Amino acid sequence: MCFCVAEEEMDLQDKESSSGEVLPVVIIGNGPSGICLSYLLSGYAPYLSPEGRHPNPLLSRKLAERPQLSLLEQDLEYLCEGLEGRSSNPVAVLFDSLLLPDGDFGLDHTSPLEWRYEPERAVPHLVLGKGPPGGAWHAMEGSMLTLSLANWMELPGLKLKDWMREKRRNVRNDRATPTEIASYYQHYVSQMSLEQNFACGTTVTTVTREPAKADGSAPCWRVSGLQRREAEVLEDGCSVTEEVPFSLLAHSVVLATGTHDVPARLGVEGEELPFVVHSFWELEAAISRGELDQSSDPLLVVGAGLTAADAVLAAHHLNTSVFHAFRRSVSDPGLIFNQLPKLLYPEYHKVHQMMTQQQHRPAPQTPEPVQSLGSSPSSSSHPPSSSYPGYLSFPCHRVAAFRPDRKCVLESDSGHQTVVQVSKALVLIGAHPNLSFLQDNGRSLGINPEEPISCRRNPIDVDPFTNRVLAADGPGLYAMGPLVGENFVRFLKGGALAIAGDLSKRRRGAPLLDS
Repeated sequence: MCFCVAEEEMDLQDKESSSGEVLPVVIIGNGPSGICLSYLLSGYAPYLSPEGRHPNPLLSRKLAERPQLSLLEQDLEYLCEGLEGRSSNPVAVLFDSLLLPDGDFGLDHTSPLEWRYEPERAVPHLVLGKGPPGGAWHAMEGSMLTLSLANWMELPGLKLKDWMREKRRNVRNDRATPTEIASYYQHYVSQMSLEQNFACGTTVTTVTREPAKADGSAPCWRVSGLQRREAEVLEDGCSVTEEVPFSLLAHSVVLATGTHDVPARLGVEGEELPFVVHSFWELEAAISRGELDQSSDPLLVVGAGLTAADAVLAAHHLNTSVFHAFRRSVSDPGLIFNQLPKLLYPEYHKVHQMMTQQQHRPAPQTPEPVQSLGSSPSSSSHPPSSSYPGYLSFPCHRVAAFRPDRKCVLESDSGHQTVVQVSKALVLIGAHPNLSFLQDNGRSLGINPEEPISCRRNPIDVDPFTNRVLAADGPGLYAMGPLVGENFVRFLKGGALAIAGDLSKRRRGAPLLDS
């Protein structure tokens, strides 16, 4: 059963490499990427339903050519030809188009696919994760709404709205909270009877290539790590846990860890000072300890993504003053706020309004190059009529330094410096994946092997129709989800289809361990 503390445990020592067993597939990461792939590898296959029609006539015609075959058996590259969408991954665009036809236009067309359970297709596999199924969604703040529409967050075979209706609540504004999404993913694993494939409470420490042995056994992958297990139950009913080493052998390994493990850093002087933090949850902790309120010095938020916007909204709700610094211009088309429909995302539109209307303007009489602001956004820095008192944005600025006296030096693109007094500085400029179990943190697997792996700047380089890692030490290594640039659940399902299809084809036509 799914290993989680206080639940029945899957003992990975039963699957130790010393037993000689080589698992067909090990998936590292139990977020929505790993869950979706587990569903496909458990024998669930998508077919064109007898009455299925797609609004794209070319795709509909292609699907009708071989309706007796599941998508796992079809030529995905052929089906992808001519399709366009909001992902650079062609299979992601294809699968999204089939699961949510015309989803970009807010239309709710019925999917032309039907799902059939065919147990003979099942590929034995194991999904490893540090916490319960759902991955990073269990660590996210519970009250904010998700960026994506609720149906974009769902996985095949279980409508999110239907599940939420059973909980007797409606989806607000067609969006849900991270807490609800995390609960949905955990329920999904149970509902689809996938628990036997999940080993939660596990931390992978190394993944290496095992050479062929003298007994003729083929090369494979070794996955080693630690499993958190209950050691004993005390008299008061509390359990004591311990970490037990494990080591597994697998023909194929799928990297599905996401990219939220290691917050990105500015690399500037003073960033290690205790008032500088790097996650939204540290802001929540400070709020719960009463460190931020309407009487405290301003909070400095660094970054122009959605998490930074959530931090601005949280501080604004507390009537805490905010300095908001970011590198882009407010009109930059690459800024996420300029890509979101106003009616669907009113709270983020509000933050963008604040960023636009409440910009810092150096006082004309202030000599260059340094200006100091006091313990609240200066009224002289605001436009005459302030719609959002207590907020001041610094577009096209970077942090030059943090000082021990809680002063921060902000520098504009023109070189003008402003020193601000703050209570806390919250740096939210993205995150990097934790690939410490790979040599050099997996850097050699990226599109640019000279740079660290990141979702936006340097994803892992994979074949677009199979998700095989192109620079792997040997065959059988795959990557999916944010590691290959897919940040939205809506599109990471395409990676699951690509991998499951490739494994299915290899299983039918060649040994699983072949390239």
